[in-house]
Amino acid sequence: MAEKVKVKSGDTMSDLAAKAGVSLAAMKAANPKVTNPSLIKPGQVLNVPAPAKNNTPASVSAQAQEMITKLETRLKDIETSNAATIAENTTAQATLDKELADQFTANEALAKDLGRSYDPNTGKIGDPLKKTGATGTTGVTGATGTATDFDVETYTKEYLAKLTENEKSAERLSAFNILKMEFEQYGLGSLVDSISNLLTDGTPPAEFALRLRNTKEYKDRFKANEIRISKGLAALSPAEYVGLEDQYQNVMRNYDLPESYYTKDKTGRQSGFEALLASDVSARELEDRVVTAKDRVINANPEVSKALKQFYPDITNGDILAYALDPKNALKSIQSKVTSAEIGGAAMQVGLGTSLTRAEELQKYGVDKASAVEGYSMIGGGLQRGSELASIYQQDPYTQATAESEVFKLTGQDKARKQRQKVTGLEKAAFSGQSGVTSGALARDRAGGY
Repeated sequence: MAEKVKVKSGDTMSDLAAKAGVSLAAMKAANPKVTNPSLIKPGQVLNVPAPAKNNTPASVSAQAQEMITKLETRLKDIETSNAATIAENTTAQATLDKELADQFTANEALAKDLGRSYDPNTGKIGDPLKKTGATGTTGVTGATGTATDFDVETYTKEYLAKLTENEKSAERLSAFNILKMEFEQYGLGSLVDSISNLLTDGTPPAEFALRLRNTKEYKDRFKANEIRISKGLAALSPAEYVGLEDQYQNVMRNYDLPESYYTKDKTGRQSGFEALLASDVSARELEDRVVTAKDRVINANPEVSKALKQFYPDITNGDILAYALDPKNALKSIQSKVTSAEIGGAAMQVGLGTSLTRAEELQKYGVDKASAVEGYSMIGGGLQRGSELASIYQQDPYTQATAESEVFKLTGQDKARKQRQKVTGLEKAAFSGQSGVTSGALARDRAGGY
């Protein structure tokens, strides 16, 4: 049940709420008629709600609670500042009241001297008083002529309008400070400074956030949002935007990428992340790209690394990781380069070689690391013997390219198969005629088998 408390000089709603053990929000809710909590006056009676039971969910993090505490402290500071402003206004009003009273007194004395009427309620000097003499009625004016009226009503309205504007200014300052405090959580407080002119141009506090989003500084800081919108994606809130940047940065740090990949400017902008943000790349997808680049290439077997450097002599480890971070082309690009290198590495493992052009051609036919290892193992086991047989029986040369055509099912695979079968058949016939037996190695009728 709500209690009552009488406001004393120097009290603020925040102080009263703290003394009662309730939140400022609860205090405001209990006093709906107080439109501006900063403008409470001595003698005013306020409702104080009973403290609520602590039912904060266990899941509320210490960080969130700390943020709430900081917010309440900041609001209290703002109220204290507003209270000081109100005190200044009160002092100014007392001075004006005294000046007004003195003016009323002066007007009354002047009216008396001029023989004019005087209204003590408005302080106005009226028409000349009339005196009845022996020769009739004459008007009386002062020696200096008709006095100029002092318009107390206009004076009062102007003062009240000024006081109202001071209240509006205090409200705008409070809204501005809250907005800046919110952005400072993400290290973006400097963005809010670009709209500081709104404190003096009469802009309603409700429009502050909208005006901020339209500033160049805001658009530059969250540049990827424009691209997202053009792609039909929803714009990210500042919290979501900064949160993704932090996740990207953690991935890069975890995999020891150079700091140059996530360097920030003075506004916290990380331009290297904008392509990722604009393409809606998750932190998990980014990590997959980095893993592909690092584990499959940089940490690959020596033959693959050697083939990679042979095929792409200008490539560096940093370049490989950079390819992986390109959200549009890099994943496909690096996978293509890595696959070509793995095909070349498989050939090297069995003492063969291959060119970049051949490796890329094999890749187009669907050859990958596993099939390359298997295929070159077969080719390496029979290429030398096949070449020798072709020479012995004066057949077309049996080359690595011939064996690759059959093993990897390239263009000309039928011709290559028939060429292998022909020389194998000649060898079988020669051995059968001489000894009547067939070598097990020679009987294998498959590519690479001699």
